[in-house]
Amino acid sequence: MKNPERYTNYNDFFPFYLREHRKKSTRVFHYFGTIAYQVLFWTLIATQNFLFIPLILLAGYGPAWVSHFFIEKNKPATFKYPLWSLMGDHHMVWLMLTGKLKRKLNEAGVSA
Repeated sequence: MKNPERYTNYNDFFPFYLREHRKKSTRVFHYFGTIAYQVLFWTLIATQNFLFIPLILLAGYGPAWVSHFFIEKNKPATFKYPLWSLMGDHHMVWLMLTGKLKRKLNEAGVSA
């Protein structure tokens, strides 16, 4: 399924998500943001210091939105698919860490 009016499952959504991250620099911003927000989130859990919440949101959304608006020049999928976009961020980071991202990008029609 390429570009339906609305995706109805994550398996169809994820190739779209990867196509929205065609540029390597966009993906690098996402890696940084996803890893940074995870560090802050687990620090919040360990310390119970709720002042970390705004930092978590800034770390998670800031780099991603900057990369979409100024590098990729598209609208973040978070606006339409918030949960699947969060899952997609983690999925993309996992694929990068395990060396499987290039293959998935190619399958989604993105030349890496």
